[in-house]
Amino acid sequence: MDLSRQTLSLYLTDELQPRVYSVSTALNGPGEQQNSGCTPRGRHYIRACIGAGQPRDAVFVGRRPTGEVYSADLARAFPGRDWILTRILWLCGREWGLNRGPGVDSFRRFIYIHGTPDSEPMGTPRSHGCVRMRNRDLLELFDLVKPGTDVVIR
Repeated sequence: MDLSRQTLSLYLTDELQPRVYSVSTALNGPGEQQNSGCTPRGRHYIRACIGAGQPRDAVFVGRRPTGEVYSADLARAFPGRDWILTRILWLCGREWGLNRGPGVDSFRRFIYIHGTPDSEPMGTPRSHGCVRMRNRDLLELFDLVKPGTDVVIR
C-alpha cells in the first residue's frame, strides 16, 4: 500500500502486473500511536476476513453485521457515523515496537481495510486510521486474499 499515492497494489503470482485499487487512508496521515487516528506503516498481515456472505453495503459495528444495508436514508438518520461497509480485512502488525506491541498495536487499534459509502472520495486521505475502499473493489479483493496474506504499508 502506498500512502503517498493512496493506492493498494495486489500482486498475484499468476499475473505480471499488480491489480491497483484507489484507497483513502487517515486524514491525520501516517503514524502508529494508539488513539492517533493515523494509518500505521510497516509490515502487516491479514488476521481475519470478516463479512463473507453479507450483501454489498452491509453495515458493520464492532466487526459484526447490524442487519442494515447502507442507504442515503440511513446516512441521514446517522450523520456522524463512521461507516464500515461490505467486508472487513483486519490487519495485524508484524514489527514489534512499530506496529505491534504496547501503544502501537495495529490489531488492538482495530485497523481494517473496509468498504465505505460510494459518495466518499478515494485517492485522498479521509479516514480515522483505517484503509477505506470502494465496495466493488473490496469485494474483488476479499475473494483474492485470505488470513495470513502479507500487507505492507509505506
